[in-house]
Amino acid sequence: MSKAKVATVWLDGCSGCHMSLLDIDELLIDVLRKADIVYGPLVDAQEFPDNVDVTLVEGAVSSQDDLRLVQKIRQRTKLLVSLGDCAVTSNVPSMRNPLQPKVLLQRAYVEGADVNHRPPTDGVPALLRHAVPVHEVVKVDLHVPGCPPKADAIAFVVTELLESRKPDLAGKVKFG
Repeated sequence: MSKAKVATVWLDGCSGCHMSLLDIDELLIDVLRKADIVYGPLVDAQEFPDNVDVTLVEGAVSSQDDLRLVQKIRQRTKLLVSLGDCAVTSNVPSMRNPLQPKVLLQRAYVEGADVNHRPPTDGVPALLRHAVPVHEVVKVDLHVPGCPPKADAIAFVVTELLESRKPDLAGKVKFG
């Protein structure tokens, strides 16, 4: 029997959800018996692969790069999970939404800078007008709120999905 392909993605967020994922501790060994981690910050893959069974997406969609990546992920993934409040609601990244991107960059890199006094340009993706939750740009199959979600909730979700069951998250997760 072949293993499931699991990917994780970190968009505009703090990586707290990935830290909670690592906090499932020895259960990671059980997960790896059933699945291969084929993409994510802990894997050296440079290109998002085809035919991924489950992808956990952390963070809001805030830039053109985020948007292109999450659209590619949706095309190549059977089950897409919004992991954490930033992916589910755009949470902290959306605090920038009242400001136009140009004004935001001016405040951060010109007014607030001690050196250089200009926004970076090389290798910096264009910001979207607003940071948005993942479900506003692609279909999401499961929302797992929390800032970050607790490790036991993530373990439950991953275990259930690997057993081809839709997790019942009632009483297991909450926002914040």
